[in-house]
Amino acid sequence: MKKTELPRTEDASNGVYYLLLAGILLVAANLRTHITSLSPIIESIRDALSLSSTMAGFLTTLPLLAFALLSPFVAKWARIYGAERMIFVSLVLIVIGSLFRPFGGVFSLMAGTFLIGLAVAVFNVLLPSIIKREFPQKIGVMTGLYSIMMGIFASTAAAISVPVANTSLGWRGSLLIWTILSAIGLIVWLPQLRRNTRAANATAPDVPKRSIWRSPLAWSVTINMGMQSSIYYIMVAWMPNMMHAQHLDATIAGYMLSLFQLLMIPVNFIAPIMAAKVKDQRPLVLMTAASYVLGILGFLFAGGSLTIIVIAIVFFSLAGGFSFSLVMMFFSLRTSSAAEAADLSGMAQSVGYLLAGCGPLAYGALHDMTGGWTVPYVIMFGIIAVYLATGLFAGRGGRYVHE
Repeated sequence: MKKTELPRTEDASNGVYYLLLAGILLVAANLRTHITSLSPIIESIRDALSLSSTMAGFLTTLPLLAFALLSPFVAKWARIYGAERMIFVSLVLIVIGSLFRPFGGVFSLMAGTFLIGLAVAVFNVLLPSIIKREFPQKIGVMTGLYSIMMGIFASTAAAISVPVANTSLGWRGSLLIWTILSAIGLIVWLPQLRRNTRAANATAPDVPKRSIWRSPLAWSVTINMGMQSSIYYIMVAWMPNMMHAQHLDATIAGYMLSLFQLLMIPVNFIAPIMAAKVKDQRPLVLMTAASYVLGILGFLFAGGSLTIIVIAIVFFSLAGGFSFSLVMMFFSLRTSSAAEAADLSGMAQSVGYLLAGCGPLAYGALHDMTGGWTVPYVIMFGIIAVYLATGLFAGRGGRYVHE
C-alpha cells in the first residue's frame, strides 16, 4: 500500500509549522556555539591539560576536519534513513560530545570535540535541504532566520566563555553549560521523527541521475564556499594579531573581533531575503567582493587609526555576512529538488571546510615567513579574486547543477 505523504509544513496546521520552525532555529543555535565557546578559553585548557601549542591548534581545527570528512556522505544517508532521523541522531551525538569533552583528559576533550564536529556537519548539510523542501516559498526568510540564530548564539558563546571560566565553574563548566541548549534542541526536535517517513520517501524519486561532483556549476559553488569560509576563519584566527600590529591593546583587539561577529548578524538575516527576491545574484556578489577589498585596504592604510579600523571591519562584516548567506542560498537556488540541495550542500561544505581549515594555517605561516601582514593582505586579494570569479559564475540565475 502506498504511504500517504504528509503536507509541506507551509500547508500544514499552525502547530506543525511552529514545531518545525522552533526545531530548525534550535538546531541553528547549536551550529557554532560549541565551537566558538572553545577558542576564547583555549589558553586555560592548554595550561590545565599541559597541551602543546600544536595540540591546542589541532583542537580548534578538529570540527572543521569533521565537517570535511562527513559532509559528502550526509545526503546519501539522509535518503536512506530520513533527514529528520539524521538530525535527531546528530543532536544526541552533540549532547554526548558536549558531556564528554569537559571531563577526563586530552583524549576525552579531543573525542568530544570531534563528535560535536560530526553532528554539526549533518546540520550544515541538511538544514538547507529541509528548508527548501518544507518552506519553498520562504527560502530567503528561513535561511535568514537560521543564519541570525546561528550568529546570535555563536557570538554569545564567544562573549561569555571567559567570564564563566573565571567563576568557580572553570573552563570545564564554561564548555558544559551549552549542553543545556543542545538538550533543549533534542527535545523540541522529537516530534519531527513522525515526519521521517516523508523525508525518506520524498527525496527518493528526486535522487540525481548523475554525480553532483561532475557539475561545473556545483564546483563553482563549492570553490566559492571554500573562499568565503577561508576568509572568515582567517579573520577569526588572526584579527587580534592584526590589531596588535595596529598598536591596539589586547582588550580593544578583542572588541574588534566581537564587533566583526556582531555586525554580521543583521546582514545574515537581510542578505538571503535580498538574494531570494532577484533571479540574478551577480550584483550582490560584486558588492560583496568590493566590500572585502575595501576592508583590506582599510587595514593596509589604517596606520593605527581606530576610526579607519572600525570602518574596515564594517566592510568586512558586510562582506562576510553576504558571502555566507549567498552561498547558503545557492544550495537552494541552483538546485531543483531537496535531494539535489543536500548533495550540493554536502559537496560544497566538505571541500569548503577543508579549505577553511587550511586557510588560517597557511596565512599564519606566511606571516611568520615575511615578518609582517602586508604580504598576507596581498594574498587575501587573490582569495577574493577567486571568490569573485566563482561567485559570478554561480550567481547567474536560471541554471541548475544537473542541467
